Parts: sequence; C-alpha cells; structure tokens
Amino acid sequence: MMNVSARPTAVLSRGLRGALWSAQIALCAVFAGTGIWKLTTPIPTLAAKFAWMGDVPPPFLRATGVIDLMGGLGVLFPTATRLAPGLTVLAALGCALLQICAIVFHIARGEAANTPFNVSLVALAAFVVWGRRRAPLPGATG
Repeated sequence: MMNVSARPTAVLSRGLRGALWSAQIALCAVFAGTGIWKLTTPIPTLAAKFAWMGDVPPPFLRATGVIDLMGGLGVLFPTATRLAPGLTVLAALGCALLQICAIVFHIARGEAANTPFNVSLVALAAFVVWGRRRAPLPGATG
C-alpha cells in the first residue's frame, strides 16, 4: 500500500547540495561565532563595537547570544550527524525569523543602513529551509 501522506522528495544536483552545505557552514560560523562573542565578551566592549548592545538590558543581550549559538549549531549539526536532520529546517527558520526581528529593531532605531548583512542572513537561512525541506538527506533518522 502506498503512503499518500508522504511528501515527495527531490534529488538535488551535486552543485545544489554543495551550495546547501556551504550555506549551512556559513550560517553556523556566523551565528555560533556571534553567540559565543555575545556570551563571553564584556558588555562595554560589545557596546564599543555596536551601540545597541549597550542600550538593551544585559539579560536580553545574553539571551540573543544563546539564541544565536543554538541556531548556529542547529543549522548544521543535525544534518551533519544525520540525527534528526529536520531540526536543521527549524533552526534555519529560527535564524531567519531572528534576523527579521533584528532588521525591524534596527530600522526602528534609525539604523537601516546596518541591515544589509541581516538581509543576506535571512536569504541564506531561507535557502537552507527550502533546500532541506525539498530534499531531506537519504538514510537519515528523525
């Protein structure tokens, strides 16, 4: 009997698979690195680089660091280990939503000129969501 509820999967070209892995590695490096930086660097040092970091409550800043770190790890390691790779899609979606919130935050502060990097992160994360939903890893569990 055929399972009609199963979502059809696509086979991605080698180039597209490579692009997905590259995007995941880049997102992991940016988000995990930023998370570690926000969690380990004194707030006055962070505020000297980006003023908003000194303007928000410290628990908020540290929470964004935890979210960044978890998103960065989640966008790569579930797929790399083939254990629950569906979490990669959720992590990438979370990273995209976090960056959309960051864009709104910066625009509200009159810092729209600071948002192009955030926009590029949204695009990369959306690409990972699309690619990993479209063609899940063969032989992966979860």
